[in-house]
Amino acid sequence: MRRFSLADQVIEEAAPDLQDALADAYRRKVRPLCLCKEPGPGMYIAQVGDQYVVKRMPLSGGGHDPSCFSYEPPDELSGLGVLMGSAIQVDSESGMAALKLDFSLSKVGARSAPPVGAGGSDSVAGDTKKLSLRGLLHYLWHEAELNVWTSRWAGKRHWWNIRWHLIEAARQMTVKGGPLSDILFVPEPFRSPDKTAIEQRRAEALAPAVPAKSGPRKLMILVGEVKEFGVARSGHKLVVKHMPGFVFLLDDGLYRRLQTRFETEMALWGADEASHLIAIATFGLTPAGLAVIEEMAVMVVSENWVPYESAYEKKLLDALARVRERSVKSLHYSLPLDKPAVAAMLQIPPRPVGLYVVPPSSDRAYEETLGELIASRPEFDFWIWRTADGEMPPLPVRQDSVPLT
Repeated sequence: MRRFSLADQVIEEAAPDLQDALADAYRRKVRPLCLCKEPGPGMYIAQVGDQYVVKRMPLSGGGHDPSCFSYEPPDELSGLGVLMGSAIQVDSESGMAALKLDFSLSKVGARSAPPVGAGGSDSVAGDTKKLSLRGLLHYLWHEAELNVWTSRWAGKRHWWNIRWHLIEAARQMTVKGGPLSDILFVPEPFRSPDKTAIEQRRAEALAPAVPAKSGPRKLMILVGEVKEFGVARSGHKLVVKHMPGFVFLLDDGLYRRLQTRFETEMALWGADEASHLIAIATFGLTPAGLAVIEEMAVMVVSENWVPYESAYEKKLLDALARVRERSVKSLHYSLPLDKPAVAAMLQIPPRPVGLYVVPPSSDRAYEETLGELIASRPEFDFWIWRTADGEMPPLPVRQDSVPLT
């Protein structure tokens, strides 16, 4: 359980008067200190509706103890490292992140053939000074801490809190000078008795996408779970869970490119019934009220909503799902899959352990780069699964724990 220092007061996260103490500190602009180590890393207080939440300062996750829930693996170990300071610029005082996007949020004239996956192929030559559509999804997932897991959360992560965390994360981000949350649409959980009220709230939320009488059409960003793709009378349609009776249209060209670019994700989703396929797309409304997708990317996540990009990573996540220690799944963003990166970080005191999954297609150059990456972080222990050698080795655990296989 986390403990904080507020001026001369020490308070636990589960304290009954926590909200009163945080509200008072928020008004007096007092910064909490996390007591995970000495000296305590600085935190800040965010107001979320009528609640107050203690959050780590931007770029300070590595300063916390590995056992602390505010600890975060270094950005350089994942695809996030090359984006920080360029595509993602974080204000250290406010915690707000200004995002530079490589996809459009407006549409002029007729539809052209948009690229799938946002701004290109997410290849090695991608522009690290701008964030792709898939990269934005990864960053939202990361900031919402949905790539974090411990077995103590089993059965407690559902769409309603997925949605809440995504929206709250978006409120700490700006695009083109405005809050990302103003143009982000995440469908709320559907309940038949509340159908009329939900549809009314949906219409209000989609108001920014209603086309103006003149000028460019504004686009919104959808993040939702895919229920299915279907054939429409003209082109194809995307059906998103929690949106019965509402479809997103996409033309045949975009659908074909989606199936080609994200062939692996589609296959992984189809191979595991418990996994979810998450879509992110820019879309606008026609004058007739139809939602039309302009650009799109997808990401497959496990039953616990943690992202993975191969069957090997899925096996690793299945093992981590049974571990009480906190694990943090790294995300690739625009980093190519053939470049070594930590697959996940397992927070076992006193030293976190970087978990590396080496694909069977790896060559000597891959191994050399992996060795350099591991050597650059002597403060971490490491675990390697060379998938070409066969079964996954047992995960590292505390000395007083029983090893998992």
